[in-house]
Amino acid sequence: MAPTSTSQTPFGRVLTAMVTPFTTDGALDLDGAQRLAAHLVDAGNDGLIVNGTTGESPTTSDAEKAQLVRAVVEAVGDRAHVVAGAGTNDTRHSVELARAAEQAGAHGLLAVTPYYSKPPQEGLLRHFTAIADATGLPVMLYDIPGRSGVPIGTETMVRLAEHPRIVANKDAKGDLGRASWAIARSRLAWYSGDDMLNLPLLSVGAVGFVSVVGHLVSPELRAMLEAHLAGDVAKATEIHQKLLPVFTGMFRTQGVITTKAALTLQGQPAGPLRLPLVELTAEETEQLKRDLAAGGVQL
Repeated sequence: MAPTSTSQTPFGRVLTAMVTPFTTDGALDLDGAQRLAAHLVDAGNDGLIVNGTTGESPTTSDAEKAQLVRAVVEAVGDRAHVVAGAGTNDTRHSVELARAAEQAGAHGLLAVTPYYSKPPQEGLLRHFTAIADATGLPVMLYDIPGRSGVPIGTETMVRLAEHPRIVANKDAKGDLGRASWAIARSRLAWYSGDDMLNLPLLSVGAVGFVSVVGHLVSPELRAMLEAHLAGDVAKATEIHQKLLPVFTGMFRTQGVITTKAALTLQGQPAGPLRLPLVELTAEETEQLKRDLAAGGVQL
């Protein structure tokens, strides 16, 4: 049973898009995944996204995805929302992944905009509706045109919000104006999917974050959010500015690469990457250390 939620915060407020730990030979590390999940929930996360892009979903098999959901639910499912990535650019495959995630015990689904195919808005509407119709789980849309090539239009968002199981959106569009209109008109629970914009998105109606830097600074993210909710703008801004070096450093290259490097430096489960992702160079690692130190992260 997932932790208690409300229509305003269906998946909690602070979620981390979790990496998928691998063993030294590149196999799925389920023990490591459970330990990392417990560490993140202990650090203050209300939920975890598994099998997302940060979880290297393009290079994990369907069987591995189901195994990972089961393992994480077993580890933390009684105290955190476990949301499983199920989106692909193939609607039929996405429906299969959604059903498998439900069977594995996931509490919700993350459905990314179909990538590469560049479907029209009607295609997006039918794609997300098919995923939402496939299970009884609540769905968080994931709007990231920088990766997918196609944004979810505001009118499409409004229409999708009419579905009883489409309850939230992870916004990585980077457009506060569009976000403002979509939040106001759709009434979806809005989650920032761009760490640099976590605080600005709260100011236009977001309810929380789906974070990558949450692997390292979840307590600070929660403190920033709580300060904002309490009306302490100065405190929220202070925390945001303190974290700027972390936001910058973690995205100097692809976020999975830096996250696994940082977790390894901290002694947390992470393991290697699967190609086409590659390890940081020695110079990049030193830069990451400097960035994280400037943001107060202990390694």
